[in-house]
Amino acid sequence: MERLRVLVADDHVMMAEGLKRILADDFELIGVVEDGRALVDTARRLRPDVVVTDISMPNLNGIEAIYHLKRDNPAVKIVILTMHQTAAYARRAIEAGASAFVVKHAAPAELVMAIQAAFKGKTFIAPSMTAEVLTDIERDPKHDAEPAHAALTQRQREILQLLTEGHSAKEIAAALSISPRTVEFHKYQMMDAHRLRNSAELLHFAIKNGIVAV
Repeated sequence: MERLRVLVADDHVMMAEGLKRILADDFELIGVVEDGRALVDTARRLRPDVVVTDISMPNLNGIEAIYHLKRDNPAVKIVILTMHQTAAYARRAIEAGASAFVVKHAAPAELVMAIQAAFKGKTFIAPSMTAEVLTDIERDPKHDAEPAHAALTQRQREILQLLTEGHSAKEIAAALSISPRTVEFHKYQMMDAHRLRNSAELLHFAIKNGIVAV
């Protein structure tokens, strides 16, 4: 039987090395990348069966990467492996297209089960978080109030992530192949839409609403 082809994304070298050892016995590990953009590019080239990705990564966070990955290959299954042990992150990841949400301090067997479940089309949420996530859904089953991230374009979310990482408008422009003026346009458009007075308030808004991962 062919082994599942797994691509891993994590910007912590020690964690990535640990994942290699954990996954080697059960899966074919086809690559390890250290940032969100490299993840999208590598997945486009290698076409993995399953992607295991962190949320907090440079250039493009894991949740934003999901949109790119699913657009390029709707069949790919995505497992989030993160330190962010909150229902809000889990729910947002699943809504974005992830099949599983596992926390990093879980037993290795839990990650293996999550990957296998995801590939079979099932949803897997870390047992330690299941009750919290279900409570969150029961409290707000339809998300009647539009979440803050839904009002932003994908480009605006990308810019926010890079701003949070401390990049200048010029650096962001180079990374996204747009002009610095376009970066500033999006920045002030977001500030105006949410009645924010300065860059500090914009970044606080982004972090508070889980739009970016830090």
